[in-house]
Amino acid sequence: MYQVKNQIYQDMTKTQKSALCNFLRALVKKSPDMSVNDILDKFLEDERYYFEINNPHFEFLENYLDDNKFLDETLLYLKECRKYYDYKKKQEPIIQAQKEFEKKKRAFLREVKMSKEAPTKKQLYYYDRLCKKYNIEKKELTSKLEARDEIDRILNSYSPSSALQAPSPAVGEKEGDCL
Repeated sequence: MYQVKNQIYQDMTKTQKSALCNFLRALVKKSPDMSVNDILDKFLEDERYYFEINNPHFEFLENYLDDNKFLDETLLYLKECRKYYDYKKKQEPIIQAQKEFEKKKRAFLREVKMSKEAPTKKQLYYYDRLCKKYNIEKKELTSKLEARDEIDRILNSYSPSSALQAPSPAVGEKEGDCL
C-alpha cells in the first residue's frame, strides 16, 4: 500500500495527498461489504454533491474529479487498501492467539514476581482475621503468592458465599495486592 501511495497523486502537495489518502482508506475500512468500484463511485458522487452545495471536503479536487489519471490512481489506491484490510482480517486469529499467549505470559511472570516478594500488611492482616474467624491454625506465609493462594483456599473451602463478596482490587492496585 505504501509503495502505491508513493506513486500516485504526484501533482498534489504532501498535505493534500495525505488528507485524501487517509479519507479514502477510512472509506474502505468502514465499507468492507462494498466493492472497490462502488466505493469509488460513492466517493465521486459525494464529492460532486459537496461541490454543488459549496462545502467540499477537498477544495483541490475540483479540477481532478473528471481526470482519468486521477480516477485510475484512486481506483488503484482503493484496491491496495482493500488488499491491506483483507490481509489484516485474515491475520486476526493469529494476532488474537499472540495476545492470549502474551496475557498468559504476563500472568505467569506476575506470579513469579509475587512468589519472590514478602506478603503485604493487608494480606497478613486479612489472613490473620480469616484464621481467627474460622479457627484455623496460622502458618508462616513467605510470599505474596502463597498468601494469596492461602486466602483463596480459606475463602473457597469455608465460606463460598463470602468469596463472591471479597473485595476486588482498587484502581491502581495489582490483583495480588488487594488481599
